[in-house]
Amino acid sequence: MATFVLTDASVTINSVDLSDHVRSVTMSYEAESVDDTNMADTTRINTGGLLNYSVEVEFSQDFAANEVDATLFSLVGSTTTVIIKPTSSAVSSTNPSFSGTMLLTSYTPVTGTVGDLATATASFVPAGALTRATS
Repeated sequence: MATFVLTDASVTINSVDLSDHVRSVTMSYEAESVDDTNMADTTRINTGGLLNYSVEVEFSQDFAANEVDATLFSLVGSTTTVIIKPTSSAVSSTNPSFSGTMLLTSYTPVTGTVGDLATATASFVPAGALTRATS
């Protein structure tokens, strides 16, 4: 897969595929910068520290059974498996899956103003390591 327009991202939370309700998804993966500067150094020296990742998802809200609210509401403050893929196609070297056990720290079940589409947002932080699979 070369460059592409994100139109078919796959988001599965707690074994429920919510992809058809996803408006946006952002996954961040980073390493802490740890100062390793010593007295003889004339420039700050840094080394990679602990890894961290997070996931933010905006959904078109749906209160039906097995949809957005039914999946997320009871998970606030709990850990669950989150799986994200760039497209709904099978996992491959050009469509990796990113999965991890995550803590749902924030869920906003109703967002919008008069005339807007009802949306919901969810924020996840790690409760385990992030895994990247290509097969």
